[in-house]
Amino acid sequence: MSPVRIAVLVSGSGSNLQTIIDHIEDKKINGEIAVVVSNRSSAYGLERAKKHNIEGIFLSAKGLDDEAYSREIVKVLKERNVELVVLAGYLKIISPYFVEEFRNRIINIHPSLIPSFCGKGCYGLKVHEKAVEYGVKVSGATVHFVNEEADNGPIIIQKTVEVDYDDTAETLQKKVLKVEHEILPEAVRLFCDNKLSVIGRKVQIAKITS
Repeated sequence: MSPVRIAVLVSGSGSNLQTIIDHIEDKKINGEIAVVVSNRSSAYGLERAKKHNIEGIFLSAKGLDDEAYSREIVKVLKERNVELVVLAGYLKIISPYFVEEFRNRIINIHPSLIPSFCGKGCYGLKVHEKAVEYGVKVSGATVHFVNEEADNGPIIIQKTVEVDYDDTAETLQKKVLKVEHEILPEAVRLFCDNKLSVIGRKVQIAKITS
């Protein structure tokens, strides 16, 4: 089976991007990263792409609304025959047009157990601040398909971490990032192996048969 062509969208350091690169290079994912796109020219994720001879593109959103910017990205992706889009710390709104063009082919990683601490305004350290303030005993990360609402698409994988009494937002963030690095490449692997089926709001993961 031919490798699945993947685009990764980043806004920051790209540590989740790195985990996908590593898994592909270790032959654990039947995919290839066709392009890395960032809305920030300073995003270290672009440097990570360069180090691994992957095309990296800074696409400025200046003067463009979310719809127009999404159309620019979709154009880039289609020109490279992208089959799967991974949002890895990507902090721009995905327009309905983008979602429709890649329906059930856009994966996002969110640093909480959706539906807790998610949606508009919940990103980065803010998510962990809310979790600590609320006093939850467990938090974690969620990989899900993207739909028209923020952090609302069908859930693929979730993994928990314990929240200790003396945890801060910063220490919790480190715990959650560790599991992000486990479940995001696993979700990408499952997609590339054609193991995921979306049925209503649920994602069925095909069992491996001997």
